[in-house]
Amino acid sequence: MKKIFMGLATLLVVCVLAGAGWYYRPWSEYSPAEIRAATAPEHLPETFRNMADVFPYRPIHPAESAVPLPRNLQPGDIHYSFDGTDHPIGDWLDASRSTGLMVLHNGEVVYENYLLGSTPETRHTSWSVGKSYVATLIAMAMEDGRIANLDQTAEMFAPQYAGTDYGATTLRHLLMMSAGVDFEEDYSAPNSDIRRLFLGANIYGQNIDRLVAEVERNRPAGEDLHYVSANTQVLSAVVRGIWNAPLATVMQDEIWQPLGMTGEAYWNQNIPGDDGMAIGYCCLNATLEDYARFGQFYLQDGVWNGQRLLPEGWVEQATRPNAGFQEPGPDAVYAHRGYGLHFWVPEGYDGEYFMAGVYGQYVWVDERRNIVIARTAADTEWGGRTAESIAAMRALAEHFGDPVDAPAQADDIASEGGENE
Repeated sequence: MKKIFMGLATLLVVCVLAGAGWYYRPWSEYSPAEIRAATAPEHLPETFRNMADVFPYRPIHPAESAVPLPRNLQPGDIHYSFDGTDHPIGDWLDASRSTGLMVLHNGEVVYENYLLGSTPETRHTSWSVGKSYVATLIAMAMEDGRIANLDQTAEMFAPQYAGTDYGATTLRHLLMMSAGVDFEEDYSAPNSDIRRLFLGANIYGQNIDRLVAEVERNRPAGEDLHYVSANTQVLSAVVRGIWNAPLATVMQDEIWQPLGMTGEAYWNQNIPGDDGMAIGYCCLNATLEDYARFGQFYLQDGVWNGQRLLPEGWVEQATRPNAGFQEPGPDAVYAHRGYGLHFWVPEGYDGEYFMAGVYGQYVWVDERRNIVIARTAADTEWGGRTAESIAAMRALAEHFGDPVDAPAQADDIASEGGENE
């Protein structure tokens, strides 16, 4: 009996040591222990500007000829009204744990502010702002003739999804977040689908496409708005299939270099090295200025340096609701906002739209005022602050932008601002 107990004790010790080794992974640059420590709320500002230390990644290099956006910084006492009270913009920045804020007017930087240790060189994570970049690559593939139309199915370009519900879903319904799939997108729910997907990709290093291919449809596509990150993972697989290259490489060749992005960027992936797969539904990391530049690209209707890179009409289609169920309003699925094709639309929109990521990442575009706003943050209460953030960004646009009765225009700063490629 004593030998049995000793054997069991030895087995227990071996299991504990094996579990500890897996958790801390002293042989690896990345470990679950580091991820858990880095994602503690008090560490988020530092973590979000150093995601390369927490998750594997693949770099995105800028063009050697890229130059910064022109500066015309303007002082101003900026206030916004919310919930019947007037607030200085600093109240919003502080309460939302903002790490950076930049405003462009007519392609010039008119306001720039870095907080909580961030600098102009900080490569801050985008979270789901990255979804809009993936959608843009789909549009670029259409402009190049690689995609005939949005009613083609995902499996036509990503054969790993052949025979699955996702494979039979059209690019249009994926972009609309209307795939009709059974998927819970709730980071706070312990056993939600999005948490399992995140753990599978980031903790266990599993093949993300295989995980997503298991998701099934439980109602017809194209009938409701259901924001699902797995939809964008499928779109990222379409991008990888079309260009036969990693997502970061396509980003570099099709967006970073043509737009003259000035900062080194990177996209996080599931495992280190060339075999790693980009987490396609999030996890682009870039400078605040390069996020703003991307918004300016949309303000210019997909034209840069005199060259059309997006199909004519794409920007309007992508940044407006495409169906009644995407409209914002009191009966909308998501409070204070509606949806287009991987772009959000604010309540009461009038030439306004935005890209958004968890913890308060925003790229806001106001076409009537010729304004782009890029904001990074580590706001654990971002969901309940949506209406206030919309009010703050509208106040910034009104303060720095054109009068609302001015005709909407979007000059191509890449040519008029003297930018070189």
